[in-house]
Amino acid sequence: MQSSAKNGNQTCGQAAISLLEAYGVDTVFGIPGVHTLEFYRGLADSSIRHIAVRHEQGAGFMADGYARASGRPGVCILITGPGVANAATAIGQAYSDSVPMLVLSSVNARVDLGKGRGRLHEITSQQAMMAPLTAFSRTVLDPADLPEAMAEAFAVFETQRPRPVHIEVPLDVLAAPAARSAAVPSVKGRPRPDSAELRAATDLLRASSRPVMIAGGGTIDCGERVLELARRVGAPVVLTTAAKGVVPEDDPLCLGATLSLQATQDLLRSADLVIAVGTELAETDSWIDRLPLSGRLLRIDIDPATLTRDYPAEVAILGDASETLAALAERIEGAPTGGEAVTAEELDRVRRLNRESFSPLRRKHAAVLDALRAALPEDGMVATDMTQIAYTGNVYFPCRRPRCWFHPIGFGTLGYGLPAAIGAKLAQPSRAAVALVGDAGLLFTVQELGTAAELGLPVAILLWNNDGLGQIAGDMVERGIPEIGVKPRNPDYLALAKAFGCDAVRPQSLAELEAALRTAFEADRPTLIEVRQDSPFLP
Repeated sequence: MQSSAKNGNQTCGQAAISLLEAYGVDTVFGIPGVHTLEFYRGLADSSIRHIAVRHEQGAGFMADGYARASGRPGVCILITGPGVANAATAIGQAYSDSVPMLVLSSVNARVDLGKGRGRLHEITSQQAMMAPLTAFSRTVLDPADLPEAMAEAFAVFETQRPRPVHIEVPLDVLAAPAARSAAVPSVKGRPRPDSAELRAATDLLRASSRPVMIAGGGTIDCGERVLELARRVGAPVVLTTAAKGVVPEDDPLCLGATLSLQATQDLLRSADLVIAVGTELAETDSWIDRLPLSGRLLRIDIDPATLTRDYPAEVAILGDASETLAALAERIEGAPTGGEAVTAEELDRVRRLNRESFSPLRRKHAAVLDALRAALPEDGMVATDMTQIAYTGNVYFPCRRPRCWFHPIGFGTLGYGLPAAIGAKLAQPSRAAVALVGDAGLLFTVQELGTAAELGLPVAILLWNNDGLGQIAGDMVERGIPEIGVKPRNPDYLALAKAFGCDAVRPQSLAELEAALRTAFEADRPTLIEVRQDSPFLP
C-alpha cells in the first residue's frame, strides 16, 4: 500500500523529513518519543538513515562529529523538554566551535505554549532555552512557515559562521497537513572581500618584514590558500586547535597548534604583523588572557563581530577566507626582503623549545600519542575529550590533513570524544576513527558504546586512565586546595566495554598498543584500549 508521504498527503512532520532529503541530508541522530512520531512517520518513507542513540546528549555529539568529519550539517531529532535539554550541552559545544548542526524538535501544542498547564514534557519557553546556544531558534506556528525556516537554517550553514540552528514544531502543527509548496529557495554565497580593504591589506603585507599568520577553524577547507599566502610573504603559520592539519604540521613554515606554548608566544611578540584568519583569538586558543601581539594586526573573518572584538585590527576584512586569501596572494609579488624576516633556524629553535617545555606527564602522553600516530592512517580521525592527554595532543599530535582532529575546545565539555568519534565514522566510513578519552569523561557518555556496538563500528576507544580528574586535582594542589571530588570510584572498564559487546584490551607495551590500534581499525565492533597513567612501560 502506498504511504501518505508518497502520494502527496504529507503531515508537516513528514514534510520536514522531505525537506531534509532535498537539502542532501542522509543521516539523523535521535531517540523516538511520543512527541516526535510524525517526524518518524516521515523517516519511514525516506532514504535518510536514523541512528538510535542511548541519550540525547550523544545525539548532539554524534551530529557534531559527523559535521566536523564531513563538512555537512549534522542533524538531530529531539523530543520536547527533556530531549532538547539533554542535548543542550552538545548544542552549546557546537555553537562555541562553529559547527553546523540542525536541531529539529517538537514542542507542546500551540494552545499550550507558555501556559504552564502541566502538559507532558512542558517547559516554559523551549525556544528561549535554545536561543543562546544557536544561531537562531524558531517556532513553526504554521505548516506554511516550515520551508522558509529550513531554508534560513541552511543559509546559515552555507553563508555565515556555521552554528547550530533549532527549529521546533508544535505537536498540532506536526500532525497538520503540510503546505503544498515546499520549494527549496536558493542560498546566496558568503560575503566577498571589499576591494578597498584588500588594497589596504596588501599595503600592510608589503610593508611588513616579519609577519606571522594565525590560521583558525575558518580556514578548515582552504589550507592551500593559507599556505600560498604564507609562502609569498614569508610568514610562519601557527594553527588553532580547530585548524589542525589545515597546513601540514611537517611543512617548514608550520608551527602547529602551539599558541599556548611560550616559545610560540615569544615569536608572536616579535612579529611586526600578525595575520589572523578565521579565528576569534579566544582564550581557549592560547590559554592566556591575551596574546602578546605588539605589531600590527590584519584580521580576516566571515563573522563581523569577530573583526572588532578584543584585538583592534589595523585592517579588518569581512569575507570568505578562501576567496580573501586568494585575492591577497594575487596582489603580493614575493616574500619580504627585510633582514628581520623569521628564518628557518628561528622556527627550528621555537620547535625545540616547545618540545623541551613538556612536563614529565606530557612526555608520558607523547609516548602514547606517538604510538597512535604510527598506527593511524594519515586520513584517520581522532575525536578527543577534555582530558590531559588530549591537551598534550592539541599541541603535539601531528596532522597533515584537516578534519582529522576534533577537540571540544570552546565550551570544553566532558563526554564529547566517544559519540563524536561515532558520528565521524558514520560520516566517513572508509577512514579510521579513534576516541581519545579520559576515565572521567568516558563515563559521561559511556552508554554510546552500545550504539557503536549495535552498528558494528570499528571505532578504537583509547582510554587514558589516571583514576580521577587529573587536571582538576593538579589545579587544586597548585592552589593549596584540598583534593575534593576528584577521585571517584571507577568501574572495570574492560569488563564494562565487553558487557556492551565491544572488544577490550590493556596493552603491556607501546608496541602492543600500536598493534592493538591497528587491529581495532579492522574489527567488526568497537575496541576499548586502556592505558593507565602508571603503566611501567611509559617513560
